[in-house]
Amino acid sequence: MVKRPVPADKSIVRSDHACFGCGDQNPIGLHLRFAALADGVTAPFTPGIEHQGFESIVHGGIISTVLDEAMAWATAYAGLWAVTGEMRVRFRLPLHVGEPTRATARVRGCRGRIVTTIADLTRVDDLAQIATASATFVKVSSEVEATWRVRYELAPNTSNDETRIDQRCANSAALSEERASPSRDDALNRSAGSN
Repeated sequence: MVKRPVPADKSIVRSDHACFGCGDQNPIGLHLRFAALADGVTAPFTPGIEHQGFESIVHGGIISTVLDEAMAWATAYAGLWAVTGEMRVRFRLPLHVGEPTRATARVRGCRGRIVTTIADLTRVDDLAQIATASATFVKVSSEVEATWRVRYELAPNTSNDETRIDQRCANSAALSEERASPSRDDALNRSAGSN
């Protein structure tokens, strides 16, 4: 199945900020532009000379950043605002400076405050897979979420958030319940303090 991105004018992310991944106000940033897919997000990326590690080969840290940014926006697009907790990248082929690629990412599931995601970076010319990634994101507080929605979403659409969450998380009711309950660390700290 070929994934067709939404036209560029349907971007889901504002760019009037200094984020290294997607902000226009960062002169050394990647300036990624994310569009919605039926099951996640996508963005084109063509690396320049400033992204190289060894001569003409793109640095693995840059590739990792592109994948991390894609997974972060897949999470936000699913209505689950979170930060990266852990990430694993598998580099499959070298990426050369100037080769157009496309990053795609989606949410695989969630449990409590944890959101799991996957992403890939493919070369546009032959659809060769350059790298794949999986990550665990941790949901932020409702106060931070509200601030970030206003700051970063191009056109916040809260009417679809519950549907998007339900599609990616089998039990969204359990998520809200667990978010409100004390954390495992709180329980461990209380029991450690009683000794």
